[in-house]
Amino acid sequence: VPSADERLDPEALLALARYRMPFGKHKGVYLSELPEAYLVWFKQQGWPPGQLGRMMASVYEVKLNGLEDILRRVRQIEGG
Repeated sequence: VPSADERLDPEALLALARYRMPFGKHKGVYLSELPEAYLVWFKQQGWPPGQLGRMMASVYEVKLNGLEDILRRVRQIEGG
């Protein structure tokens, strides 16, 4: 999970908004659009290593707090 400074970084927020699932059933789907149950499963089993795991953990926290619309808005502003 990113540090407080990374969470406030606009570029980190943009990267999180643009990040897509790189494999599996949901390949190509924005992480913020992944089903909540899928993220819950990963949280219980363990996040993937590296950047993907950090991004998925961040999206889990965003969804847990009902804020995923922020990531959608960021993509709209950026034309994504």
